Amino acid sequence: MNPRLNQLQSYPFQKLRELFAGVVPNPALSAINLSIGEPKHATPAFIKEALTANLQGLANYPVTQGSDDLRRSIADWCRMRYGVDLDPASQILPVNGSREALFAFAQAIIDPTRHVKRVVSPNPFYQIYEGAALLAGAKPYFLNTLPENGFRMEFACVPEDLWADTHLIYVCSPGNPTGKVMELDDWREVFDLADRHGFVIAADECYSEIYFDEEHPPLGALTAARQLGRGQERLVVFNSLSKRSNVPGLRSGFVAGDAELIRQFLLYRTYHGSAMNPAVQAASAAAWRDEDHVRENRRQYREKFAAVMPPLKDVLAFDAPDAAFYLWAKTPGDDAEFARELYRTQHVTVLPGSFLAREAKGVNPGRGFIRIALVDGLEACVEAAGRIAEFAVSVR
Repeated sequence: MNPRLNQLQSYPFQKLRELFAGVVPNPALSAINLSIGEPKHATPAFIKEALTANLQGLANYPVTQGSDDLRRSIADWCRMRYGVDLDPASQILPVNGSREALFAFAQAIIDPTRHVKRVVSPNPFYQIYEGAALLAGAKPYFLNTLPENGFRMEFACVPEDLWADTHLIYVCSPGNPTGKVMELDDWREVFDLADRHGFVIAADECYSEIYFDEEHPPLGALTAARQLGRGQERLVVFNSLSKRSNVPGLRSGFVAGDAELIRQFLLYRTYHGSAMNPAVQAASAAAWRDEDHVRENRRQYREKFAAVMPPLKDVLAFDAPDAAFYLWAKTPGDDAEFARELYRTQHVTVLPGSFLAREAKGVNPGRGFIRIALVDGLEACVEAAGRIAEFAVSVR
């Protein structure tokens, strides 16, 4: 077996199962699970119709690069959303969800011939970043995102000599779990560092279409690059339909950006059978071409945040997120104990923040927080908020 597998930690939801082992939740209450970022809003009917209308595609081997139509639909969406013109043939690659692409990208980018290999990651973080780095033979360097720094990645805290060994940096905006959106100055700083030291930026933007002000969408990496007068060199953006269009099971997303990096990544991907199902490609193209369902999706999230935050604000400390669908709330006491006892007494599942982070600079920046994913319907989220508030008052 690959000895690097021994470096991997259990996934957060496996840790959650272990935390809950032997715990019997209150049988008088229905279960409400707000631990996983799996959208529960209805999948739009037109996407399902496009999927079933194209099942004849199952008779053909798909190509890894995806269909011309799908790549054009993504290029059109990027023009509308980010204000950039990307070449569908060389700067866009459909992928089976951003998760597998974020992992595979590190395997393609990290140079195994270099003795020291570092990958910079936010902390807390999406655990794929760490696993991708470790299995590519690199060592993660974690940048703590804390309330005192506004949940920003403080790039100036990275030792100058470490940048020379950095192959890749993962950035996530809007952030998981904090909902923090990177501003233009943040992008300027990381672009300047990439130009100076030659590393690649992997911009995870899978939450980019869940935001609160229709007139002010989160600033994306491609837009920031354009505003700063640069191209997409050393930049690859990852996005997905899962959250935007409520199709997590479709496993459909894209990578876009630096044409040379996309060319090499395509070559890598042709060797491990990651071509997207043709019916999924057709449904995906239809989804990228429609914004009405995405606006309705955002309306539902706005409604839930407006209903849930007031009762929780009285008992838990948190800041309203810039975007995404999480509340990152401070707990009175240990986060894992809070989550376990909340599950036992109120039958509500949330994720302990410490499960999403690693000890760095003497602190686990997720400790003392819980992540509440407002993915269920309005009624369920309001009911869960009431139960969480009742429990939080009882343990003060």
